[in-house]
Amino acid sequence: MHSLNGALVFVWLWQMTGARWRSLLVATLFAVHPLRVESVAWVAERKDVLSGCFGLFALMFYVRHAQGKTTNVPSRNTNYLLALLCFALGLMSKAMLVTWPFVMLLLDYWPLARFQLGSIWPLVKEKIPFFALAGGASIATYLVQQHSGAMSMGEDIPFAARGENAVISCCRYLGKLFWPTKLAVFYPHPGYRPLAEVLLASGLLAGISILAWRQRRHYPFLLTGWLWYGGTLLPVIGLIQVGEQSMPDRYTYLPSLGVLILLVRGGRWN
Repeated sequence: MHSLNGALVFVWLWQMTGARWRSLLVATLFAVHPLRVESVAWVAERKDVLSGCFGLFALMFYVRHAQGKTTNVPSRNTNYLLALLCFALGLMSKAMLVTWPFVMLLLDYWPLARFQLGSIWPLVKEKIPFFALAGGASIATYLVQQHSGAMSMGEDIPFAARGENAVISCCRYLGKLFWPTKLAVFYPHPGYRPLAEVLLASGLLAGISILAWRQRRHYPFLLTGWLWYGGTLLPVIGLIQVGEQSMPDRYTYLPSLGVLILLVRGGRWN
């Protein structure tokens, strides 16, 4: 199933950008990266690859709808409904896809360039059914986790400590994407972090964010890739603590695509 997801990444990127070899490189890095091991080898995390599969199919159908591959209105509506169906199936597999409506808006910005057509409101309005499904899945997941007692494990961790860990985890995930060593099945939550580490991590994240924003007109892929990474990590970064872990590798399954797209982007991806 993970191999299928790698193939879907390739087809989806090629479909959007027309950059065949760059798309193949992104898909290959996604498929073979060591951070994928937990999601692929742990049978209980089959939901990662299953939700990822439905999520990628949803993006493929959405791109076909957005690009207007056919002038036949019923066919465009069919692509939209298939995207919505795949999104719903992905949410039922794992609620990690709750950020997918925002990802679709990022794709509208780059590479689909739909922001240039006028107001952003029609693009948001188009995704109201997706937002509704995401909201329902978020509430259901929260209630299930609370009822199962998973959230009670993290109640002793103060919110400030969770925020510090979230900032540092974003940077540590980046580090493991570039240099995947010292991977572990379980990373215990350290509680409060040293102030110097928090300030350094905050400065790094702020610096990358400012760079991506200032270069958005010349290099729009920077903003899309960076916001994809940070946005899709947000629900699982630990601000709402579930369990006692600090940063499971499996949480990078879909967020890593944003960084890989950002890094591998070529000159023709405008």
